[in-house]
Amino acid sequence: MTPVELSRTLLYAVRRAVDDGKLTVTVPERVVVGPPGPGGCGDYASNLALQLARPAGQPPHAVAETLRSYLAGVDGITDVVVTGPGFLNLSLGDAAPGALVADILRRGPRYGYADGPGTDVVSLHCPRELRALVVMDSVARLLRAQGVTVRTSCEALPPPEWAVLLGDAPIDVTSEHLDATIRPVPVTDPAAALALGPDAGRWALLHPAPHDRPRPSAAEHLAQRETNPLFRVRYAHARTRALHRNAADLGFAPEPGTSAGTERLTGALADHPRVLAAAARDHAPDRLARHLVAVADAVLPLLPAVLPVGDEKPSAAHRARLALAEAAGAVLAGGLSLLGIDAPDHL
Repeated sequence: MTPVELSRTLLYAVRRAVDDGKLTVTVPERVVVGPPGPGGCGDYASNLALQLARPAGQPPHAVAETLRSYLAGVDGITDVVVTGPGFLNLSLGDAAPGALVADILRRGPRYGYADGPGTDVVSLHCPRELRALVVMDSVARLLRAQGVTVRTSCEALPPPEWAVLLGDAPIDVTSEHLDATIRPVPVTDPAAALALGPDAGRWALLHPAPHDRPRPSAAEHLAQRETNPLFRVRYAHARTRALHRNAADLGFAPEPGTSAGTERLTGALADHPRVLAAAARDHAPDRLARHLVAVADAVLPLLPAVLPVGDEKPSAAHRARLALAEAAGAVLAGGLSLLGIDAPDHL
């Protein structure tokens, strides 16, 4: 269950409570979930009961207990605990490593995406500046992955040579009914970013936080070495694809299971839906870029142990590690696509 799905589940619980006469409130349009705070527990938490308490005319803890009764037993939720004045803390059934990996392999690069379009519509606008256009494009991709309908526009048409980083999609220059303006710190040398090509150029503009000035250096962003974060991300993805091919040659397939010493990686994979939702909500593709680096750095030490060595026969541990590696590869591919960056199978 992704954060978006969990939010919808909470909204459905409110609707049921209203229909049953347990709460007298207006059902909110959206619910925000996030990591549990101090004193919390489980995988996600929400302050929904605190928001509804005043309009419901009930104490927050009573509202939380009402919602808890509607959330208990929902598929994908294993436990609901009320803490503090009325925080809902939710544990998800797919938190087990094997179930997590199976879910990622089933969803592929779309793991963490919304199951379908929602009702939200957002209009984004940006100045005629290269980095702003690249960031707006990635924000739009992130929002659409979360089921949001997005309209984008720029204050003026960009020069044709910027298509190296922007692609050939038409640019709308209208600016009516805007919800947000994307305005990161501009790149001082657009030509240097364009010279990096579509993948390294976009990474150079997206990886820094919006308030940091990007420095599109060829020596840094085109280097084929581990000091280059983009290289590590794409290399990790390519290695997972190579392992898939090699395992097929050896006659064994991935099988989700438990593998010792992989807590760092499974934690990063489990956090991916939350990162996507937060990056979309806060218009911050840099968070996704840094998360992909964390996934790559967590999976790379695992890869040498995926295949049998010498006369060793493929075991359940090999199959579980292969499944985990392929899950990481799917997350890396899906994340790079949201940044508008290619994830090659060979590097």
